[in-house]
Amino acid sequence: MAFEYPGAGALDYFPCRYGKSKLLFRGPRRDLDGRFCAVLGGTETYGKFLPRPYPALVEAGIGLRMVNLGCVSAGVDVYLQDQALLDLAGQAHVVLVQVLGAANLTNPFYAVHPRRNDRFLRAAPELCTLFREVDFADFHFTRHMLQTLQTVSPEKFEVLARALRATWITRMRLLLARIGGRSLLVWIADQPPPPAGSPVLLTRSPVLVDADMLAEVQPFATAYVECVSSPEARAAGRAGMVYAPLDELAATELPGPAVHAEIAARLMPALQAML
Repeated sequence: MAFEYPGAGALDYFPCRYGKSKLLFRGPRRDLDGRFCAVLGGTETYGKFLPRPYPALVEAGIGLRMVNLGCVSAGVDVYLQDQALLDLAGQAHVVLVQVLGAANLTNPFYAVHPRRNDRFLRAAPELCTLFREVDFADFHFTRHMLQTLQTVSPEKFEVLARALRATWITRMRLLLARIGGRSLLVWIADQPPPPAGSPVLLTRSPVLVDADMLAEVQPFATAYVECVSSPEARAAGRAGMVYAPLDELAATELPGPAVHAEIAARLMPALQAML
């Protein structure tokens, strides 16, 4: 992935591995002896273009070592299919789990790449039958595919969305159960979880996740925290981000340092209570 090998003007993320996992994580590599918090999540957790994403800010604030296991565009599958990461999480004193979207996971209608969950691999016969007018060879990423299918037929898209939601609930429950111990489930977004039945906006993350779905999985976690960014933090935009000129557009779509500071401030008391 390009962000692991930065060009001129970009951050060095010091990519590293843990145990036998094939995934590269943001470094420098952390010591796993003693008490630490394993942080599972997507692009926000990885902290793309940020010198100090929220896991680093939390560590500086409360002194708990944070092992950042965030993966850009990750879905639940990236963790469930990596036993080395599950073993690492089992060693942690606390495991923080960012709520990930429901699009980037293998389900009854399509398959995604096991490590790069935003990559669309193939459509199942059920999806080809549902959308006979669509050529699935045109798609390489899940979001592009879902946006196209929603445009082609909102009614048939809802059939797919129901399957994605059900699969997400099952996988999230399984992940939290396999982690065991103390787990903190964290919603990170610019709005609270939408009520069930709200219009589906595929441009918003976590994709397709609503309040009823969260209610289904919360009992499997020790605690739950919502980190909804303020208008003021979002208005700060890219101030403090570091990126190459060609990455400017991508940077505008990600939360900046002000949002990460709010996330850390919200998480610190919750983690301290769990400690």
